[in-house]
Amino acid sequence: MWLAAAAPSLARRLLFLGPPPPPLLLLVFSRSSRRRLHSLGLAAMPEKRPFERLPADVSPINYSLCLKPDLLDFTFEGKLEAAAQVRQATNQIVMNCADIDIITASYAPEGDEEIHATGFNYQNEDEKVTLSFPSTLQTGTGTLKIDFVGELNDKMKGFYRSKYTTPSGEVRYAAVTQFEATDARRAFPCWDEPAIKATFDISLVVPKDRVALSNMNVIDRKPYPDDENLVEVKFARTPVMSTYLVAFVVGEYDFVETRSKDGVCVRVYTPVGKAEQGKFALEVAAKTLPFYKDYFNVPYPLPKIDLIAIADFAAGAMENWGLVTYRETALLIDPKNSCSSSRQWVALVVGHELAHQWFGNLVTMEWWTHLWLNEGFASWIEYLCVDHCFPEYDIWTQFVSADYTRAQELDALDNSHPIEVSVGHPSEVDEIFDAISYSKGASVIRMLHDYIGDKDFKKGMNMYLTKFQQKNAATEDLWESLENASGKPIAAVMNTWTKQMGFPLIYVEAEQVEDDRLLRLSQKKFCAGGSYVGEDCPQWMVPITISTSEDPNQAKLKILMDKPEMNVVLKNVKPDQWVKLNLGTVGFYRTQYSSAMLESLLPGIRDLSLPPVDRLGLQNDLFSLARAGIISTVEVLKVMEAFVNEPNYTVWSDLSCNLGILSTLLSHTDFYEEIQEFVKDVFSPIGERLGWDPKPGEGHLDALLRGLVLGKLGKAGHKATLEEARRRFKDHVEGKQILSADLRSPLHKQADMQEEKNRIERVLGATLLPDLIQKVLTFALSEEVRPQDTVSVIGGVAGGSKHGRKAAWKFIKDNWEELYNRYQGGFLISRLIKLSVEGFAVDKMAGEVKAFFESHPAPSAERTIQQCCENILLNAAWLKRDAESIHQYLLQRKASPPTV
Repeated sequence: MWLAAAAPSLARRLLFLGPPPPPLLLLVFSRSSRRRLHSLGLAAMPEKRPFERLPADVSPINYSLCLKPDLLDFTFEGKLEAAAQVRQATNQIVMNCADIDIITASYAPEGDEEIHATGFNYQNEDEKVTLSFPSTLQTGTGTLKIDFVGELNDKMKGFYRSKYTTPSGEVRYAAVTQFEATDARRAFPCWDEPAIKATFDISLVVPKDRVALSNMNVIDRKPYPDDENLVEVKFARTPVMSTYLVAFVVGEYDFVETRSKDGVCVRVYTPVGKAEQGKFALEVAAKTLPFYKDYFNVPYPLPKIDLIAIADFAAGAMENWGLVTYRETALLIDPKNSCSSSRQWVALVVGHELAHQWFGNLVTMEWWTHLWLNEGFASWIEYLCVDHCFPEYDIWTQFVSADYTRAQELDALDNSHPIEVSVGHPSEVDEIFDAISYSKGASVIRMLHDYIGDKDFKKGMNMYLTKFQQKNAATEDLWESLENASGKPIAAVMNTWTKQMGFPLIYVEAEQVEDDRLLRLSQKKFCAGGSYVGEDCPQWMVPITISTSEDPNQAKLKILMDKPEMNVVLKNVKPDQWVKLNLGTVGFYRTQYSSAMLESLLPGIRDLSLPPVDRLGLQNDLFSLARAGIISTVEVLKVMEAFVNEPNYTVWSDLSCNLGILSTLLSHTDFYEEIQEFVKDVFSPIGERLGWDPKPGEGHLDALLRGLVLGKLGKAGHKATLEEARRRFKDHVEGKQILSADLRSPLHKQADMQEEKNRIERVLGATLLPDLIQKVLTFALSEEVRPQDTVSVIGGVAGGSKHGRKAAWKFIKDNWEELYNRYQGGFLISRLIKLSVEGFAVDKMAGEVKAFFESHPAPSAERTIQQCCENILLNAAWLKRDAESIHQYLLQRKASPPTV
């Protein structure tokens, strides 16, 4: 599954420079910070609810399932005939079941008479039903028959309804599915655990003018005997698979199709009249399937794959085997009106979901504890795939900004969690669909791939997929395959990254010894609140690469740091050469250099001799060190000024994000305007070089950079940019000159394309006028905004201004019942909370947020609430510590501007 990207996270990351401060200062800060966490009750997660997995005495072999949805009454009828195996004699069958009413149930042992169930005991809290039988079901095989009814709900989970408008303007509904993690049980009674695999024979009874799709190809379509307006559509039997990957869709769609070079039928289904918008995703999918087949050396196992755009969809996309569902914005590209960033997003999401067809669908995690393996792996290989399809995207540099640094920001908190989390009750599963499972998971797999080497990594992947195909596996199984392929201690190394939370800060200092450079390295856990305070500091086995200015793109030395301190000798390094750790920003750690080492690296930023991804990593590490109180924020501002010649989009994107965090922080002071002046000074030169109009020969990254820079200058109040924006917008509205999609945000109601609507919705909150802010918030809950997009509208208000943040938080409190009812038990509630509150920087707000959620519980967002409160306290501490020195620096800079 691909989680829909929010706007870049509001509280991204912070940094500093120079030698480490006296340990006592760090200790005092850290302890006081932790005291505040404890006083608010934020330092530990609540106890988990008791939970038992389904008993193993009866299990399915095959589900024969027929569903008949009613698209007017929003109900459905279902008939299930499951071939089952009774492994241990019993007089009851326990299955998963939620929001379904069972009408009749019976079990017929093979060759024997049918036994009717005499009772259905629903355990709603655990989403289970126990079918009781009057006599004992003996060991052997038989057929379980269940007739049931259910509701096509409006919660974007299970079997649900999705509203759309026909080209003639009529509002209609499709019936669609979203079963991951634990919602197949809302569509039919089943053994809804990933390890309990079976085959599926699915039939759908639907209006004859509707499209009906499922995991497999259609093998029969015939009139329905009871109603001439209906047809029964029967699909081929699936391979052995988990319930969460089953899918069906009933609605009105157009499609485009092709065949991959391996002969797989690939279709992209779009809203009626928009088939053209499916062509880009079709091209990506047709390139991607053969890429994965070659990479894994395992063929795609189904005869077809459908990719379909769903109007109301909570996630970004879902990897149902053979029928991948997407938000419209994650699949549809308008050749004329889609911006470059949308094309890139679609390419990544398609790459992610198709990777799951092997890694997740063919071989499935044994339990949700291993979810990270599915998602982390797909989040890594989507970049490998896009780099293969679109090398001009420079996508691996973007990975560092989009995933690696995002994961480090979250993982530095006391309220982070290990990559591998023990999951029990279904309500806990949604909590781990987060940046740790996805982005840290992807980052440590990227580090592992680099440590092993591509050849042995591919060999190990093939061993793993071949050994476990159509079965279930745990994290340890992958390590064993990779260890066998590479001969390296994979399990020992990786357990330090997956079984404990956090990551190391590597402190390094250097000494010239004749012709060699002696490096002293030490590792400690990096904490967002300063230094680690505890009895035993965790340790990691860290693959470390070291480069020098002699060849900035090659590792001079690779080592595995497996102890707290190490000395390393670099042979033949001249005194005037710089030395840098973490080539390519691949190792999942932060680096703090001695003052002298850092000083020698800074010219490499100005003259661009440091590669882009290393310039980005260096700046990002410094910003995070500053936020944690290890160096001064003023030192980071000085380093940011060195990026005046920077040409790289992703480096600018990361700088922009960090300056955005700093701006949000300083919106709590009376010198907010001064930081905006700094932003304008940093971004103006690149803005002037780029201009507003594409130049001949420009590509994808230039388009992304232009949109980023002009947006940043506009938000900072850059006069010339604002004037030109108004002029161009006026011409656009009057039809004189259409704005390019990379610069555009026109009127919401007139936008026929969902991508355009989303683009507008995210920026509506940028207004500073209180009346308009309230209008935007009210609009967020209106019929005009799709339920999944309400979150980004409210988040846009919270991120737009100090007043917007307060108004958004009040709006959430005032409308909590409606919002919670809409998103409960899903990750959108976590996203809503995070976007709305983590920009605050006053201690008492952490207490207010905590108190509100104590009286308005949101179980699936408990960890997010803890993390948000911790971030608020960290922001407050940062403000108290550095606000005055930042102010003085900005004033001094104003008095004597630096020469560029």
